Amino acid sequence: MAEKMHDTPMLDELESGPWPSFVTGLKRLAAQEDKPYADMMKDLLGQLELSYNTRMGYWKGGAVSVFGYGGGVIPRFSEVADKYPASSEFHTLRIMPSPGMHYDTKTLRKLCDIWEEYGSGLIALHGQSGDIMMQGCTSENVQKSFDEINKLGFDMGGAGPAVRTSASCVGMARCEHACYDTQVAHISCVNSVLDDMHRPALPYKFKFKFSACANDCTNSIHRSDCSVIGTWADDIQVDQEAFKQIVADRGRKEIIDQVIAMCPTRALSLNDNDTLDVDNSSCVKCMHCINVCTKALSPGKKRGATICVGGKRSLKIGDLMGTVVVPFLPLETEEDYEALVELGENIIEFFAENALEHERCGEMIARIGLPNFLEGLGIEVDPNMIIHPRISSYVRIDGDEWEEEVGKWNQRKAVAAE
Repeated sequence: MAEKMHDTPMLDELESGPWPSFVTGLKRLAAQEDKPYADMMKDLLGQLELSYNTRMGYWKGGAVSVFGYGGGVIPRFSEVADKYPASSEFHTLRIMPSPGMHYDTKTLRKLCDIWEEYGSGLIALHGQSGDIMMQGCTSENVQKSFDEINKLGFDMGGAGPAVRTSASCVGMARCEHACYDTQVAHISCVNSVLDDMHRPALPYKFKFKFSACANDCTNSIHRSDCSVIGTWADDIQVDQEAFKQIVADRGRKEIIDQVIAMCPTRALSLNDNDTLDVDNSSCVKCMHCINVCTKALSPGKKRGATICVGGKRSLKIGDLMGTVVVPFLPLETEEDYEALVELGENIIEFFAENALEHERCGEMIARIGLPNFLEGLGIEVDPNMIIHPRISSYVRIDGDEWEEEVGKWNQRKAVAAE
């Protein structure tokens, strides 16, 4: 057991700047001599200092799990356990947060108490995975700690080649911009594929994220394989009297500079009487005008979501933004949410059967082509299926197929208008 703090001159340097440092938090935990994790944190700091000096990492993986699960625990065994025995095991439990990340203080205190008893006291809310990251646990205490966390109603999150923990914004719980209930969509989609989360059997990871509007507060468009972004299919709602008041308060120049001129498609125009005209056929629903003039503008009444597939950060072929595969899916009734769940299940099934090992969904689509992906899902080609805003679809149709597809599109458009 470590008897005293290790010398950490390089880590100390990280505390010298103007911003708060994680090193301070680790030292605070290590200094709590009455806690069972104090020696673990002392040796963790010692190993981290060694890594900074040698520019090498000393953690290796292994096999650690809880009964009935194949994933959710990130094993970390130290390769320098002879020098730092107290931190020879420093496993992480990924715990799924509630949809919308709602907690009460009583629950948070219980989580902290559990981790002080069984772990290192170090908790991250929320990692890039979207999980509650319970960091620093011995193999002996992994099952014990999860049993206590599970009693609070929390389940293990995803890890490995599996469906990963989903994230959803606060949505209708607190946001007036919300175009669908992110919490309902989140829990429905995750529960339907829970086996694929707890028992990894996919070619690689697959993530859902749910944002209730195009502000995309969960960063779903580039951080998830299936991105559900709230939008609307009719006209922006405009309260002209409220808009006049905004113009009176801020001045016409500011409104022209900060709202009218910043519309990406020039769909807005300010009238002489300080009312607003909106060319809704040109509107791309970027949310900018609504964000700036919230009291006067709001999303339309026909609300739902756009489904994008294939977003991810850097891997084999670089960063990918999600590609639109369903331009508008109504999300108002129970049947609508069931349709979303079915779509999610079908995408995962196609991904499981057609992706290569260690290949994300977006990379699979790039390899096999979007038309083949859409055909596999039974989705018809639509001109709104784009990979970049305001750029032509990369679904190529030549020859006789062009007239046939245009006819289908015009027919669907006429039905939607009715």
